[in-house]
Amino acid sequence: MGKNAGKICFVTCVNDERWYEECLLYLKHLRMPPGMEAEFLPVRGAESMCSGYNTGMHASDAKYKVYLHQDTLVVNKDLVRDLLELFSEETIGLVGVIGCRSLPRSGVWWDGLRTYGRVLHACEPESVVDSMCRQPEGAYIEVEAVDGLFLATQYDIRWREDLFTGWHLYDTSACMEMRRRGYRVVIPNQEEDFWCIHCPKEKPLAQEYKGYQKVFLREYGTELHPEV
Repeated sequence: MGKNAGKICFVTCVNDERWYEECLLYLKHLRMPPGMEAEFLPVRGAESMCSGYNTGMHASDAKYKVYLHQDTLVVNKDLVRDLLELFSEETIGLVGVIGCRSLPRSGVWWDGLRTYGRVLHACEPESVVDSMCRQPEGAYIEVEAVDGLFLATQYDIRWREDLFTGWHLYDTSACMEMRRRGYRVVIPNQEEDFWCIHCPKEKPLAQEYKGYQKVFLREYGTELHPEV
């Protein structure tokens, strides 16, 4: 079906209604450019992030989609305008808010030498950490991988639920799939103002992460060009 360029859809895997309510509150206060409408698509009971996102992707005819965690609060009220400006360049397939210029051999973006972007982390009620990495020289910088707390796309590319059957590395995989198709992954300049607050619970890296790391490196390892 033809994609509706006048619509942006926000897709979220939900397992905590209170968080999603909060997330929605912010999304519903975004300013919409003339001729644009927003759609909000919660996916409940997803078996994995990829399968949930595929469900959301197929359920909407919106050309533009934002896949975000239920505990991500979008504070940039002009988010949609900013995304449309970036996506006016047809080679840009995916926009994230924090990530790395080139993936290290581990395939884990935060191990990368040059991390870019900015997110406010509110892990505890009383503490907010401004995670500010390097900022692009211009409006954006092309990167190899971004974090899954916020992923905006203008092309529908299948999430690899055949490989990533859990909650890890689906984001880096999405970046690799975009790049396989010749699209660029970018992070905007957020020097003046950050786009998102992320409120994750601090927890150790899950055991299964290592397993998905192996899957990731088997699939994409030969495509990595780590900086040394």
